[in-house]
Amino acid sequence: MFELVFLGTSASAPSVRRNLPALVVKHDEYRFLVDCGEGTQRQILQSGIGFKRLNRILITHGHLDHILGLAGLLSTFMRWESIDELEVIGGKGALDRVHDLLYGVVLRGQEPPMPLNLRAIVAGPVLEEDNFSLSAFSVQHRGPDNFGYLFEEKGRRPFLPEKAEALGVPNGPLRRELVEGRSVLLPDGRKIEPDSVLGDFRPGTRLAVIGDAGDTSSLLEVCKGVDTLVMEATYLDEEAAMARQFGHMTARRSAELARDAGVGQLVLTHVSRRYREKDILAEAQSVFENAIVARDFDVVQVKRPEA
Repeated sequence: MFELVFLGTSASAPSVRRNLPALVVKHDEYRFLVDCGEGTQRQILQSGIGFKRLNRILITHGHLDHILGLAGLLSTFMRWESIDELEVIGGKGALDRVHDLLYGVVLRGQEPPMPLNLRAIVAGPVLEEDNFSLSAFSVQHRGPDNFGYLFEEKGRRPFLPEKAEALGVPNGPLRRELVEGRSVLLPDGRKIEPDSVLGDFRPGTRLAVIGDAGDTSSLLEVCKGVDTLVMEATYLDEEAAMARQFGHMTARRSAELARDAGVGQLVLTHVSRRYREKDILAEAQSVFENAIVARDFDVVQVKRPEA
C-alpha cells in the first residue's frame, strides 16, 4: 500500500487555501517528495510528517512553481534540520535549473550540509527495492525532460496461516522459508511445499503520478490499470483551447484518460483558483465517477480493491 500526503494542490500561484505543487508518497519506511513548490517546507511542518527520511525528491519538470521550494528546504537543512543525504531526481533540463537555484542562490560557494546528488534520469527504472519499484515515463508538456512517476509494489502470494497450522508448521524460520518460496522439512520428517501454505498470486498496488501534461496519447499505456492516478486539472473544458495552448489538462481530459486506462481512482490536483472545486469535480465525475479533487493536507491511501 502507498499513502499520499498532498502538501500543495494549486496551479501556478498559491491561493488562500492551496499552496504550490508538492506531494509526499509513503511506502513503509520510504518517503518521496514529488515536486517542491514555494512554501513546501512550511507545509511539511504543518502536515506533521516532518523532515525525517525525506531524502529523495522527484521533479516532474523545471517550471518555477514546481521547484522554488527547494531553495527554502535546503536552507532549512543548513540551519535547523539534519538529514544524511539528499537526492534530487529529474530530467536534465529541470536539474540544470535546480542546480542554478541551489548552488547559485542558496549555497553561493558554500558546501551543502549533506551529500547532495542531482541525478538526471531518462524514461525507465529509477529505483528497485525488495518490495516495490519506481520508474519514470515521459510526459508531453512545454519543453523537454518532463516526467511522470510510476510506483509499483511487487506482486506476492499471501501466506495462509490456517493451512500452516493444519499442517503443523511451527511459527518462526520455517514459515519464513515457505513465504520466500522454499520447501521445508518438519521435525517429524515431512516435507512441506510452498504451494501448500500460499494463496493465489496477487498483483501489487500501482500508482501513477503526473505533473503538468499537455497531451495524453503517450500516457494511456503506462497508466493502464493503475490503482490510483494523480493528475492535473488546471482548466475546465470551457477553456480547453487555452489549456492546449499552455500545455495543460482540463478536468474532463484527465477524467477521459482515467476512464480509457481503466484506473481505480483519479485524484485531481494542480487546480486553478479561477474555478470552484465543485465545478472541477462535477466535470471530472461526468466522465469518470471515481474522481476526487485533492486539497492541501489530504491523505489518500492507495490500495487494491480486494485489499
